[in-house]
Amino acid sequence: MTAYPLVFGEVLFDHFPGGETVLGGAPFNVAWHLQAFGAQPTMITRIGEDDPGKRIADAMRAWGMEDHGVQRDARRPTGRVDIDLSHGEPRYDIRTDAAFDAICPEALPSLGPASLLYHGTLALRSETCRAALDTLRQFSGAPVFLDVNLRSPWWDKAGVLDLVSRARWVKLNAEELDLLAGPDGDIVSRARRWIDAWGLGLVIVTLGPKGALAVDASGTVTQPPPPRAEIVVDPVGAGDAFAAATIVGLLRGWSLSTTLARAQEFAAAVVGRRGAISPDPRHYRGFAHAWDLALATP
Repeated sequence: MTAYPLVFGEVLFDHFPGGETVLGGAPFNVAWHLQAFGAQPTMITRIGEDDPGKRIADAMRAWGMEDHGVQRDARRPTGRVDIDLSHGEPRYDIRTDAAFDAICPEALPSLGPASLLYHGTLALRSETCRAALDTLRQFSGAPVFLDVNLRSPWWDKAGVLDLVSRARWVKLNAEELDLLAGPDGDIVSRARRWIDAWGLGLVIVTLGPKGALAVDASGTVTQPPPPRAEIVVDPVGAGDAFAAATIVGLLRGWSLSTTLARAQEFAAAVVGRRGAISPDPRHYRGFAHAWDLALATP
């Protein structure tokens, strides 16, 4: 039986100034991109029995995504985030008691072998979701790709470091590394300390326009030059695009330098359009062809 990646966490609608709504949520964005690149992920999440929830289910179905890991909630609404772009960097007002806060351990589907388990940090603000992730982690036995997404006030340092200790690969940005690892030393020395302390296989630090660097278990640093983003329309979702391409590289056995270069290239393309994902397969075809992937989109 073929093993596929599991993606755990929130799916929601981003609400932009002016009334535009865009389907998103970091784990969902990653799952969407993975599906486009032929990885056939299983998304574990929860949506409301409301119009936004129906729109999510319809979008997944149209994109060819499996939905047996999507739970329905008759009481809580589908997740919503109000985004403010007025200060250059996106600011997020994340609604509480959303359906994704109640991913239920008892309602997890029966799953086959998993190649990888991806999760972030936002959905784990809920005790119920933490229990669901523990159950999923226990029964899947899959190595964990942790994508740190610190959204105040929905995180605490001890809790995030516990997640780090359970992961094989960790991705975060430079500001998050400062908050979690402290200011002593440069980025590379702090990443190396994390690898030694937690037994990690890889720490990836994204650096915005400066690209990204990675430190592996041997302490070796990989930092390909960043591509130039020709047009920046919407920075929301760039990190999710980077994470998805990185996961494709891990699953396909690309070299680390190739993986980071392709992840940066894909993230640069995503910031050139509104929204973190695209329902148009043409958005992915050039990358899939260059990366020798078979597109799985409709």
